[in-house]
Amino acid sequence: MSTTPEQPTSTTQRAIETSRAYLDVIHSKQLTRKQGEALIAETLSNFRNYYNPGFLEYRKSVTEGGDYASVEWSGRGATFTDALGREFLDCLGGYGLLSLGWSHTKVIDAVKAQLERAPMPTQELLDPPRGMLANLMAQITPGDIQYSFFVSSGTEAVEGAMKFAKATTGKSGFIAAVRGFHGKTAGSLSLMGKAKFRKPAMPLLSNVYHVPYGDADAVEQQLRIAQEVGNEIAAIVMEPVQGEAGAIVPPDDFWPRLRQLCDEFGVLLIADEVQTGLGRTGALWGVNHWNVVPDIITSAKALGGGVMPIGAFMARPHIWEKFIEDPFFHTTTTGGNPLACAAAIATINVILEEDLPRQAAEKGVYFMDRLQPLAEQYDDVYERITGKGLLIGQHFRTPELGYQVSAGLFRRGVLISGTLTSAKTIRIEPPLVIEYDEIDEILNRLGDTLKEVSGAPVTGETVSVPVAHLPVAAPVAVAALVSVAATTAPAPKATTRPRANRARSTRAKVAAKPAVITVKQASQAVAANDDADIARVAMA
Repeated sequence: MSTTPEQPTSTTQRAIETSRAYLDVIHSKQLTRKQGEALIAETLSNFRNYYNPGFLEYRKSVTEGGDYASVEWSGRGATFTDALGREFLDCLGGYGLLSLGWSHTKVIDAVKAQLERAPMPTQELLDPPRGMLANLMAQITPGDIQYSFFVSSGTEAVEGAMKFAKATTGKSGFIAAVRGFHGKTAGSLSLMGKAKFRKPAMPLLSNVYHVPYGDADAVEQQLRIAQEVGNEIAAIVMEPVQGEAGAIVPPDDFWPRLRQLCDEFGVLLIADEVQTGLGRTGALWGVNHWNVVPDIITSAKALGGGVMPIGAFMARPHIWEKFIEDPFFHTTTTGGNPLACAAAIATINVILEEDLPRQAAEKGVYFMDRLQPLAEQYDDVYERITGKGLLIGQHFRTPELGYQVSAGLFRRGVLISGTLTSAKTIRIEPPLVIEYDEIDEILNRLGDTLKEVSGAPVTGETVSVPVAHLPVAAPVAVAALVSVAATTAPAPKATTRPRANRARSTRAKVAAKPAVITVKQASQAVAANDDADIARVAMA
């Protein structure tokens, strides 16, 4: 038998060369402008051809990016830069993922330490970080919640909570809220409170009922009807504050009544804290605002400190009985891996040591006290401001007005975004570590944006360039990226200058630097599928 190694095919060789070029980029700490331009062209091509071209039309970073789309590169705290060195204030926080800000040193250090010792579990021996994190979760969750299971995302956490609720009660039904959001896998999507996301995947799980959020009487009525007709309900699943609906805060008696109704009807109470948990609303857990102990609580997003993906669902002891009898009742290969658990342990330490729930509460009041006068001044633009802590919703009179405000802020170097179940709402969800001078700068830029949207004179300078698209018809050659790691040229703008000066950049500084090659040149090269021209244009 021949032992001669198989010679790589042309396709294999190309993949090897492509991967090497990409690894050079990954190992690079800085980019020159030419390299940044090449990376942007490559990223646009990859998204259009291999990921989802729809994102290129949807993302403000593409449609409002001027001659060059904004491609994220690095950041610290509540500030980040794109591949061209353009600086942004982050008022989105990765939809709650970046509560500790960009690249928190303590979390990164914990992951690095674990990475050098044991990145992944054997699956057979006991892995200490998993037990450590479970212990911590029991210490910080409400009431007698004791046990935890770790996954890699929020929707997995909700799926696990639903499965355990069904196993514990022997019932199959759920009650959720209109405009609620719990994830997009089959089970969690069944709880979703918006038709746009549900319809393409119908039929979903049966025996799921929706009620208006915040209406405890409607919940009681649905429970009584279900009892009357024999639709057995396993659990009520609600967000303490509805995030994707626009930071909707329920009446103060809502959660206490949910607890009372669940006890009365023999139903479990599941608090979906994927977005609200770990300090976001000004309390460690959203349900803590009302002193309610759920039976199961979910967490994700911020749990990984913005460094590693991790989710979890935690429960009271009787919920775990089936799992204790059969430890293979629910398993995952990569969920709760040592790297993710190390990140979560460091995250919890930072949240508690720096008292981020208190910071979120105080900064949220500061933000909303200054947003409300703007909403009153521009009442032709705004409907209302809602929220709790640093989960804030700006509700506009039309979706078009909301987009204009969001796009105007992006052009002024502020990242902000909409919500998934309320078309007229733009969220404010910055890192909890955001500083007050950064909040002030965001408000200043918002004020100028509102003047622009309402037709009043604008005092701040904006990036005002035509929208440009790259009509990518074929993959961009990666040759232009290969030299990235070899260079030591400095980036156009550093991201690590002292925090005290970071947010005080004038609004004029968010304007992009003049492009050294044109979109037309890049488009012609890409449309012609000429690798040599693409590389030459990208590095011109």
